[in-house]
Amino acid sequence: MTLDSTPYTSKQPARHILVIKHGALGDIIQAMDAFASLRSAHKDDYLAVLTTKPFAQWLEASPYFDAVLVDDRAPFYNLLAWLRLRNMLRSGWSRIYDFQCSSRTSRYFRHIIKGTKIDFIGKAKGASHPLPNFTGVNNRDRMLITAEIGGCSRTQADLSWMGQTPHELDIPPRYAVLLPGCSPAKPSKRWPATGFASLAKLLQDKGITPILAGTHHDHSAIADVQALNPDTISIMGKTNIDQLSTLLRAAAAVCGNDTGPVFLAARMDIPTVMVMGSDTDPSMSAPIGAKAGFVHQDDIADVTPLEVMTALSRCGLK
Repeated sequence: MTLDSTPYTSKQPARHILVIKHGALGDIIQAMDAFASLRSAHKDDYLAVLTTKPFAQWLEASPYFDAVLVDDRAPFYNLLAWLRLRNMLRSGWSRIYDFQCSSRTSRYFRHIIKGTKIDFIGKAKGASHPLPNFTGVNNRDRMLITAEIGGCSRTQADLSWMGQTPHELDIPPRYAVLLPGCSPAKPSKRWPATGFASLAKLLQDKGITPILAGTHHDHSAIADVQALNPDTISIMGKTNIDQLSTLLRAAAAVCGNDTGPVFLAARMDIPTVMVMGSDTDPSMSAPIGAKAGFVHQDDIADVTPLEVMTALSRCGLK
């Protein structure tokens, strides 16, 4: 890819910097290296992130930001919420990095930021530093390039701050975490329950206990796997993000669909495999990590448990 934007330069150091990153979990995990790059480049500046409520407390525990602001993403006809957002986005920022690059944040630029002296690095039309075409570029790299256009050098994030909260779950010492759910809006991203149940049996044959994790949105997907393999253990809804990080950090392996915790495990260098179908483009959405991999078929149902087990072995499963 050829960058068609000129890196930001300024004679005066920026003082108040805002980065917009709403979610979801996988996207925020993919943003960690870019967050670290911003913090390193703006170490003497006030750096804040605008995110959504589910991720606010977690990002407050991170070492990257001086402040975490919450965007309710209220409807645009909610005038009070719009006024609050306007005040937030015009609170003396010298520069805004748009890591979200959505139609919503483009509207933020068009209706609130455009015409101010705020330096805006994003995809919105008229941005002072527009972003290049990111087709075929991994989401992690897209955000790193956005940081580079702001003059930041690439920095690999130290994620040792994650997973510091005990999960207090009674589980066997050798286990693998399986994530059969995904966004309720994209059920076609789910590998069939038969695949997860058969993979669980292959893991059990190696003396590894399969743990099924997810939120209450994943109830039916987890129940379908347990119906086929009753010896699996469900911890659905029993962990927050940091407790889940603790659980993942000690896992022998992790396997799941295109969903946030898979990106989390991959980034923590746990042997991790994502199962992908036609809804996921590996060039843009593959998990990043020293022990991460994926199995991709146009029809996700064509992925076999043996393919996934082989991929997990390549990623470091013993």
